[in-house]
Amino acid sequence: MIDASILVVGAGAIGGVTAAKMEGGVRRVSVLDADREHVERMRDPGLLLDELGEERYVRLDAHADPSSIEGPFDFALVTLKAPHLEAALGPLVEIGLSKTFVSLGNGLVQDRIAGIVGTENLVVGTVEWGATNLGAGHLAQTTMAPFVIGEPEGETKDRTRLLAEALGTVADVRITENISGQVWSKLLVNSAFSGLGAVSGLLYSEVVADPAGRGAALAVWREGYDVGMAQEITLDEVLGVPADSLVVRGPEDRQRADEALEVAMGYAGATKASMLQDLERGAKTEVDVINGGVVERGREYGVETPLNERVVELMHAMERGERRPGRDVFEGLTD
Repeated sequence: MIDASILVVGAGAIGGVTAAKMEGGVRRVSVLDADREHVERMRDPGLLLDELGEERYVRLDAHADPSSIEGPFDFALVTLKAPHLEAALGPLVEIGLSKTFVSLGNGLVQDRIAGIVGTENLVVGTVEWGATNLGAGHLAQTTMAPFVIGEPEGETKDRTRLLAEALGTVADVRITENISGQVWSKLLVNSAFSGLGAVSGLLYSEVVADPAGRGAALAVWREGYDVGMAQEITLDEVLGVPADSLVVRGPEDRQRADEALEVAMGYAGATKASMLQDLERGAKTEVDVINGGVVERGREYGVETPLNERVVELMHAMERGERRPGRDVFEGLTD
């Protein structure tokens, strides 16, 4: 058993699966989530975890109110959606519920979290495996892939190694001294596959199996890659492939990109986009910090990102109920 205490903040697909798989592997796991029905079911009869087709119930120490949790914890794993960060994390900092906060969410949220908890109290991570929220008290892990974690300033610390041990009870873990490169590489995954998966209603593998979808994904990826290069970010490997292996600028690049896609989809092909899950629940998506994050940085650094802009427009229209996800969105998303 790993001698670490963990608070999972946000028990959606990623957070809930993480807590359930960590239970019994570390000294203490508690969960904080605003959905009271979900919390009650996680407590009794337990979270129903579908782990790649194998189901089991896991009873969790789950809470809807942070004042009912006794701290401090070694780590608070932040798996919240971007719109809820400030409201949820402020009270945790105020009552001193955790020593270190770990950003595990999608998109460009790390600076926002650092502004709430303090950069010195933040470890940054990404999650390459996928999961689906099937309803209150019922979550499924759909793919297997690693966590990647690192310190904002790069140097690995004792807390980084302890966190890696704790997360290792859930999935493989890689420590990087280039976490900014990993964050941007993961943003490319989310913008290309989660963004397009959401607006089309398709799994990641279904996006790339569609010829128009594959072309759109590679074009969206290239825009984000170019924005990363403009920032002089050294991009990290993601989903088993170098980020530049999916950059297509001419016909001579396509075979390499197709081969890299096959590797990447071996890790993540069965993933249902978290933003598609949001749309299906009628919830606000994180498109503004995913595709919108690419657009914002592109404007800042003088890189045009018309396809990412179009994904943002489509997603907002779907959030408003003005159109529905479908394959027809791929028209106009290739260049």
